[in-house]
Amino acid sequence: MSDNQQGRVDYRVEDGIAWLTFDRVASRNAMTWQMYDQLDAHCEAIENDPEVVAVVMRGAGGEAFVAGTDIKQFAEFSSGEDAIAYERRIDHLVGRVERLPRPTLALLEGFCVGGGAAIALACDFRYATPSLQFGIPIARTLGNCLSITNISRLVEHAGVARAKQVLMAGELIGAEDAHAAGLVAEIIDAEQITAAVTERAVAFKRRAPLTVLAAKQVIQRLLDEKRAASDASDDWIAACYTSEDFKAAVNKFVNKTPFTWRGR
Repeated sequence: MSDNQQGRVDYRVEDGIAWLTFDRVASRNAMTWQMYDQLDAHCEAIENDPEVVAVVMRGAGGEAFVAGTDIKQFAEFSSGEDAIAYERRIDHLVGRVERLPRPTLALLEGFCVGGGAAIALACDFRYATPSLQFGIPIARTLGNCLSITNISRLVEHAGVARAKQVLMAGELIGAEDAHAAGLVAEIIDAEQITAAVTERAVAFKRRAPLTVLAAKQVIQRLLDEKRAASDASDDWIAACYTSEDFKAAVNKFVNKTPFTWRGR
């Protein structure tokens, strides 16, 4: 895969606001290993930059925030250990986003699915255009299993019933339903959302920094107390990723071969 196909996560700081842009437009910003590594490095830069007041994350192109992880990369998996290592890696990165010591705002346009939904749920605030399609449709696409920590975030934000709608039925949630469920704070027209989110990020310059940080970290402690151990879903992660169904689903994406779910 060429550097251009690998995509990138652009990082800039402007007027105290750190902007992270997922840029792989031709693939709806689906994440590659390189992009995950860049996100990790940018999180470290934010943690070490006292001039950063708030963080805004968005996708390039206006059609997607992030459309999950690039499925072609799963063709390399050969064992349950590969699957567990991958989910641990995603847990680390999404957890790092969740624990950034600054307010984080997700600007969501179009598709926000799979790993993109996990990243968005780790942000403190989510703002969406009317085109939002939010979900984790793995029951329709790959037949894999998320980590229990990422499932916990979905349940925390959307509730048990809607989490089952997203994970078991594989349904995508539109902007109005996402707003009603509390998944997004506001729906803003595409022409206005960049300015509006910028204004909300800049507003943190007028907030007490220690109070903002204390609130974020104490809330996180409450969430951590309620969550199950990170390895509590390892058995199902290994089972799903090593199944015939998963291998056939990946092969369908890579080689355009038809298949039927078999439950094994």
